[in-house]
Amino acid sequence: MARRLIVRARPSFGRSLPYFTGALGAGIWGFVFFPLIDTGNQTVIAAAIFIGLIFTTLMYAPQAAMFSELFGTSVRYSGASLGYQLASVFAGGLAPVIAVALLGTVEEKNTIAVSIYLAVLAVITIIAVIAAKETARTSLEHDRVLDEATRN
Repeated sequence: MARRLIVRARPSFGRSLPYFTGALGAGIWGFVFFPLIDTGNQTVIAAAIFIGLIFTTLMYAPQAAMFSELFGTSVRYSGASLGYQLASVFAGGLAPVIAVALLGTVEEKNTIAVSIYLAVLAVITIIAVIAAKETARTSLEHDRVLDEATRN
């Protein structure tokens, strides 16, 4: 439901703002999340997970359009797919392993280290979002494929 609301509202503020907001929120939420989990209260734990998923949704909802529009139409699907697949292998595959290593043991858990790791990843994401150009209102007329088609 949250994803639908974000996708519908997206045209008014582009793709970068929700992505930026989600990354910022996720980076901060890591420091709040673990103390809430440690309460042991099921309602608090459910609320912590729910709020965390809102930040994830803010990034995930515009992701497909944002990533594909970073590439010209001649390589759009290849470029977005290659980037997405490599990121899922290296970032998505290694992130849980790194987080578990940082967490330590159950007896001596280090949730601050995991929170710092999440914050560092969020900062990297924020830098990437700032570096990427906003594509929501960009014309495709600059694309070389369209240029060649109009010349013929």
